[in-house]
Amino acid sequence: MTVLLSSGRARRIALPVAFCVGLAAVLTACGEDPDEGTNGVGKLSATEIERKARTSANAAGAVRLSGTLVTQGETFKLNMRLKTNGGTGTVTSKNSTFQLLRIEDALFLKADAGFWSHTGDEDGEDGKETTKPSGSDAEAADKLQDKYVKVPEDDPSYKQLSGFTDMKVLLAGILTLHGKLNKGARDRIGGVKTIKINGSEGDGGTLDVSLEGTPYPLQLVRAGGAGTLSLGDWGRDFELAPPAKGETLDYGSRLPATSD
Repeated sequence: MTVLLSSGRARRIALPVAFCVGLAAVLTACGEDPDEGTNGVGKLSATEIERKARTSANAAGAVRLSGTLVTQGETFKLNMRLKTNGGTGTVTSKNSTFQLLRIEDALFLKADAGFWSHTGDEDGEDGKETTKPSGSDAEAADKLQDKYVKVPEDDPSYKQLSGFTDMKVLLAGILTLHGKLNKGARDRIGGVKTIKINGSEGDGGTLDVSLEGTPYPLQLVRAGGAGTLSLGDWGRDFELAPPAKGETLDYGSRLPATSD
């Protein structure tokens, strides 16, 4: 037997049912834990999260670092793979692009002709800076371009260039937030859940720390517009091998400056 309800009675039953369903949904949403399924660092204070990120970074054996870095008024684009005993990758400055390879203390540089022929900038007719290499510089550039040159440790460029390949030095220099730390929004970097740590509410830099697995730093927006860097492949080892003899030449004197 089918029981038919009047429209008025049906509405009286439907209203409380809908209310209960809606209330249950609200209560379920309110009970959701944003840290469920994460590594739990989102529950910590900003200072504690930063400390864990630094500890994780320092304990990792390798990292890939890419992005822009502004230092001493010069902007560099980096794409480096680094580990404790060296590193390799590409650095682009205003004047040129060069590759670096360091194994322990041995530092090798491979650059384009623009790098080797850069002897100084002069103002051209349009007021823009131009580079005018001498004949000998141009000849040397033709020979040296796309060849590896071993950088002497007493060369003034050695310290600066090797710094780009030094994992410990780079991480110590870039993983720094200025001012009072506070927790920011949650985000995703490369599909990985992160939480932002801000220095001086973002004016002192912003660091995204992974909420999945080990709390590695994944992205840093440096204070004062000093660049944005992405960090990944934490702990993923890679091979460092010296260039073959046929790929190496001796420069014979001090290398050109990498910046003005």
